[in-house]
Amino acid sequence: MCELLGMSANTPTDIIFSFTGLMQRSGKTGPNRDGWGIAFYDGKGIRDFRDPDPGCTSEIAELVQKYPIKSETVISHIRQANAGRVCLENTHPFTRELWGRYWTFAHNGQLQGIKSRPLEFYQPVGTTDSEYAFCWLLDQIRAKYPKPPKRRETLWRYIRKVCNELREMGVYNMLLSDGRDLGCYCSTKLCWITRKAPFTTASLKDADVTVDFHQETTPDDIVTVIATQPLTDNETWLTMNAGEMQVFYKGETLAL
Repeated sequence: MCELLGMSANTPTDIIFSFTGLMQRSGKTGPNRDGWGIAFYDGKGIRDFRDPDPGCTSEIAELVQKYPIKSETVISHIRQANAGRVCLENTHPFTRELWGRYWTFAHNGQLQGIKSRPLEFYQPVGTTDSEYAFCWLLDQIRAKYPKPPKRRETLWRYIRKVCNELREMGVYNMLLSDGRDLGCYCSTKLCWITRKAPFTTASLKDADVTVDFHQETTPDDIVTVIATQPLTDNETWLTMNAGEMQVFYKGETLAL
């Protein structure tokens, strides 16, 4: 199964540590060798890197691991193809515009029958059920709210309702962001950890890399990392339940 990685922080932060661990699972310590991608929000813009090759041998992934791109919101994905061939257009995350903002989406799982649902405004470029589901989800949001609702909680409650419907079609673990909030929906497997003062040392499960976050942060930093499976072996990650949605803004949970 594909794996997801997300980050929400209250200050621009690099994700090199977590991304390095994830890339090992893309063909080295894990089977997800059918492409990888990552999107960094920068204001209203996005820096987007994707490659249909395994992350563990990708020179583009190596560049991302060495170049400290700082962002408050990040979504990443490694793919184990089960619907749609291995190619760039089928590589997550996917991005579309809504209300003058870029929305980014990554998913793992399979959704039986999703392509029988009609699309109105958004159309997929590739052939994955994931991208189709993203287009259908945005269609539902656009139809319900031609203009963004005044309260973001209202929007995310509706998104959770649509995600519950998609979950009935199969496995639907998802990350979704408009660059401000990061929504995380669990169907079968998703977990998260919030790091804030007092910071400690963390060690990756999939690589011989350890970071002392006390040396890399300020006392005011708050950083939440979301992953399919814990990336470190010496920290306590919170496991989400089936049907649970968490929304993070600047590293902290948004009450729905």
